[in-house]
Amino acid sequence: MENKFQEQVNKRLNNIYGENLPDSFAERLCSVVLGQVNQKKSNEKWTEQDVVLISYGDSIVNKTEPALKVLQRFLKKHLNNTLSFVHILPFYPYTSDDGFSVVDYKKVNPELGSWEDIHKIGEDYKLMFDLVINHISQKSTWFQNYLQNKHPGKDYFIDIDPEVDLSKVVRPRSLPLLTPLETANGKKFVWTTFSDDQVDLNFSNPELLLEMVKVLLHYLSNGASMIRMDAIAFLWKEIGTSCLHLPQTHEVVKLLRDIMEKVDPSSILLTETNVPNKENLSYFGNGDEADMVYQFSLPPLLLHALYSSNSAYFNEWAKSIPKLANDCTFFNFTASHDGIGVRPLEGLLPDDELKQLIEGMKASGGKISTRRNSDGSDSAYEMNITYFDALKRTGKGEDYLQVDRFICSQTIMMELQGIPAFYIHSLLATRNYIEGLEQTGRARTINRRKWEEVEIEQLLANKNHHSTTLNELKRRIGIRKNQKAFHPDGEQEVLDFGKNVIALKRVSPDRVQEICCISNISDTNLAVNLDGFPQFDLLRQNQIRLQDRKFMLKPYETLWLAR
Repeated sequence: MENKFQEQVNKRLNNIYGENLPDSFAERLCSVVLGQVNQKKSNEKWTEQDVVLISYGDSIVNKTEPALKVLQRFLKKHLNNTLSFVHILPFYPYTSDDGFSVVDYKKVNPELGSWEDIHKIGEDYKLMFDLVINHISQKSTWFQNYLQNKHPGKDYFIDIDPEVDLSKVVRPRSLPLLTPLETANGKKFVWTTFSDDQVDLNFSNPELLLEMVKVLLHYLSNGASMIRMDAIAFLWKEIGTSCLHLPQTHEVVKLLRDIMEKVDPSSILLTETNVPNKENLSYFGNGDEADMVYQFSLPPLLLHALYSSNSAYFNEWAKSIPKLANDCTFFNFTASHDGIGVRPLEGLLPDDELKQLIEGMKASGGKISTRRNSDGSDSAYEMNITYFDALKRTGKGEDYLQVDRFICSQTIMMELQGIPAFYIHSLLATRNYIEGLEQTGRARTINRRKWEEVEIEQLLANKNHHSTTLNELKRRIGIRKNQKAFHPDGEQEVLDFGKNVIALKRVSPDRVQEICCISNISDTNLAVNLDGFPQFDLLRQNQIRLQDRKFMLKPYETLWLAR
């Protein structure tokens, strides 16, 4: 088995580096990996009981304790037996971007707590960590060494003559691609895809790749069951190309999956690629790349369907979702720490529909972030708004159905093939954090509120939209977890009930259970013909009654009809 692993690693490295692969490098890398193999791990990666929570370490805070202790207490009190995974967003020391400009990959930010606090949460849940692989903080030891022309780090970064034509490089921001800095060797222009403080790493250097493999192994040894590869699409740079999704990038993902499979066969590699749908799906490779990819087209398409009461574009996309091998699945979500991506709508939603949706989000208090195009113009990149407030209105305007519409959105997300993931601010039905936005001036802050523990506990102890939403979502998650038809490997079929309905059929891998999920995505009562469908509704826990073969669905009501 070890010889087979070594052969696979050598193949991957040759595909990445070709003749630039140093002698014995593959042996060195394999030696590092094989020293950490855990033979006791299970091969099972997921079941219908898996549910992910996404949270910053300090999404809930108080003034006297490390935030990770506060988070653990909150999870135990409010989400015990609801979740299986907790994704703690970057908890490492950092200098900007709320954690995504990492100073030291192997340490816990002391303002949040310690590795002991991480391990404590890991006693009750499987853990998901971020491998912020594309870039690192200017304040990191590696980059400070680069500035001083010292090892390690002097050859870990990319500096470019500013006169070189980089117009083909795909940009995720409306910021300069190169940042001028004074170094021991004079002024250098370093590659900074996301911001001047997030300096891209140079993976054409195999030694850097080895260091990142050591970081990955460090995370696995500290309890990570899922690794999120942040901004992975931008990893490999080659002048004259888009520097996006290059073949070497895909090979690095395959190599890291090989390593994770060897160390812990139950571990999951998740790629984060906020790009058009077809490009996103490419990270499954031939079943040999990511175990799981973000379903990036889901949040904006579902939002559009509920905003317009029109399921046509959502259904067309859902029908196009490819059948996956049983060792691959989707990470389904509606909200995360970032905004709602616009690029994943390319080719799926007409421009006029997108413009109407963007105007609707602005009217609901949202902001629009842009990216720089190759011709120098800027275009919408993401809508910055909490998903709860994104659903405060439809194209008709605001109404009293925001909570019902939001719960409907989360229920549909839970139905889709894959593993459902809830951002903590979705479970808490957090509104736009305007005060924080005004303080930082950063659009993404609108969806990154830090709740004071006392305040959120008081809210959840009383009847309001926060407690109503959390309690109902917990109830529905509890029902979902006990249905084999919702196993990530179960089949999915889109059912046609007209433009005001989103309907799916899910079938368990053993084909024993079938569930028909039917949601009214409009603000009016809707009669749907259910003749021949199962009559037991899992959400109501009773038999439905038909009149003339039809059932009257209330606005934003969902049925889970099971045989």
